[in-house]
Amino acid sequence: MNLVDPTAIYALWLRDVKRFLRAPSRIAGSIAMPLLFLVFLGLGFDGAAIPGLPEGVDYIQFLVPGMVGFAMLFGASFAGMSILSDRDVGFLKEILVAPISRTSIVLGRIAGGSTTALVQALLILLLSIPLGFRIASPLSLPLAVVFLVLIAITFVGFGVALASQFNDSEGFGLVVQFVIFPLFFLSGAIYPVSSLPEPVQLAAMLNPLTYGVDGLRAVLVGTSAYPIALDLGALVVSATLTVAVGTYLFERVEAV
Repeated sequence: MNLVDPTAIYALWLRDVKRFLRAPSRIAGSIAMPLLFLVFLGLGFDGAAIPGLPEGVDYIQFLVPGMVGFAMLFGASFAGMSILSDRDVGFLKEILVAPISRTSIVLGRIAGGSTTALVQALLILLLSIPLGFRIASPLSLPLAVVFLVLIAITFVGFGVALASQFNDSEGFGLVVQFVIFPLFFLSGAIYPVSSLPEPVQLAAMLNPLTYGVDGLRAVLVGTSAYPIALDLGALVVSATLTVAVGTYLFERVEAV
């Protein structure tokens, strides 16, 4: 048995993508909350004096990268839900006893979850343009995609690791929501991290989404709180750690 089976990874990726594209309600539901935040906060605080907001940057310009990051966090973290859904219908047991490695299964799940999360983020980015958002330079889009992929891998890995410890989707959903919102509010997505109390700023620096949002803001808007190399490096480390932990914990899942 190969440790990494490209055919198995591709098959699981394709299955997740087809399931996502065949469910328009899932697509709409996945972007509804980030879009509501974007519309109400973006229009409601337009022109307001936000402490710590970079000079010359409109609030909508500041907010959009944060909402794109939130869409990635929301969609990627809930990708672990598909593992529990597959457990309920018996599909998980079938792939666990199949002659493919657990690593290939995890990588296939991460590839599928990352792709669907990326679609959600790009939809938010496109819908933000009529609201007045402008990308600083089209040449920065490839680097923005790199940041989006790293954010997706980080939180899909987190979702897989968490789902591996649950037998029911209800408990998983409650815990994910409990984790998601502190990560979101500590990321600087809707207000500058510099405006927070110093202890909270230190907590924000331990949050991978902080570096994802800051990196997106750097390449899409042209302003950032940290060097872009630090943002990129922190995401590479966090993505590697969550994938490693997710793989380790999934290896312990029993085929029952």
